[in-house]
Amino acid sequence: MSGSKFVYVTYIRATREKIWDALTKPEFTRQYWSGTVQKSDFKKGSPWSIYAPDGRLFDEGEILEVDYPRKLVLSWRNVHFKEMANEGHTRLTYELEPFESDVKLTLTHEHDIENSKTIAAVSNGWPPLLASLKSLLETGRPLEGTTKWPKDV
Repeated sequence: MSGSKFVYVTYIRATREKIWDALTKPEFTRQYWSGTVQKSDFKKGSPWSIYAPDGRLFDEGEILEVDYPRKLVLSWRNVHFKEMANEGHTRLTYELEPFESDVKLTLTHEHDIENSKTIAAVSNGWPPLLASLKSLLETGRPLEGTTKWPKDV
């Protein structure tokens, strides 16, 4: 296999529509994703970006595929850290599938570069973020460790 890939699967007691909203709408992402805001209309070909709570652009890309509420694919490039920015765009795919009365969320974040620094970084970031999203949707409360922007970043 060439390239780098991170895959994460979780099961959430919520509808696909609610999970889609939690992945894309600022009123949700601010709660479990360190106060960040994503900006996009989430239509194929549209720009996409993530901003830190202080307004700094952190990540940017383009919406590549939309199949609401089943699948969302976008390009992702970190612009804050030079070593990751220099790698160019990665590919992020969210897939939402029915699982009994719940939903299976599969996240795949990949790059065609071997040993990608970006994929290594997101591999550490995605598990707590998605666990926090699950907690928010199932209990109304995100995990405390994902609610604040990291110091010195």
